[in-house]
Amino acid sequence: MTLAASSWSLIWANRDVLLHGLVRTLEASAVAIVGVAVIGVVLGAARAYRVPVASQIAAVYVEVVRNTPILVQVFFIYFALPQVPWVGVRVDEFTAVCLGLMFWGGGFNIENFRAGFEAVPQRYREAGLALGFGGAAIFRYVVFPIGGRIAIPPSINTYIAVLKNTAIAGPAVGFAELTQVAYGIIEASLRTYTVFAVIGVVYLLIVWTLSALIRLLESRLALPEARR
Repeated sequence: MTLAASSWSLIWANRDVLLHGLVRTLEASAVAIVGVAVIGVVLGAARAYRVPVASQIAAVYVEVVRNTPILVQVFFIYFALPQVPWVGVRVDEFTAVCLGLMFWGGGFNIENFRAGFEAVPQRYREAGLALGFGGAAIFRYVVFPIGGRIAIPPSINTYIAVLKNTAIAGPAVGFAELTQVAYGIIEASLRTYTVFAVIGVVYLLIVWTLSALIRLLESRLALPEARR
């Protein structure tokens, strides 16, 4: 049997395990990306509007995320959180990965949306005031639709990074996502090159697909002046 045939046989024999790992990767990524988007919008708005207390908490949160490794964050949620006095919350592997990715990605997405909201031209806010809108209405009908569109390009990179970081967060806590499954196949077969080459291609296809879908959304939601 040739090397190529042997390699394909290995992958085919483990197709169900790899598919299960891929599904788990996509599930964790989807949950985390939704959470990252919500964190970005809510705390990004708090930062942009200098909301007392919330803005300061968001600023500290951003600094913590940017200055600590994602592994430390995931380890804290999974291993240390159950031992925190008066908390003692124990979560399973899936929840730990999702929360870790949300916490990490949210710290970056806050700044994406803060910059987007602050980039909304003052003339649009003034137009809202002229129409009799209050502060909340101006944010809902003016700042959020425009600032959210401005924030799409940088937030795309954050969402993609969240997906790719499942390969770090998952194995860290034993969550059976694609990379963790690949480790198990490698331990049993000692075929490192074959297995990592395959999952590398899979990650590449996933990221390309996600990028294409988000770029399509970005083009559909682009501001009129950005289309010129």
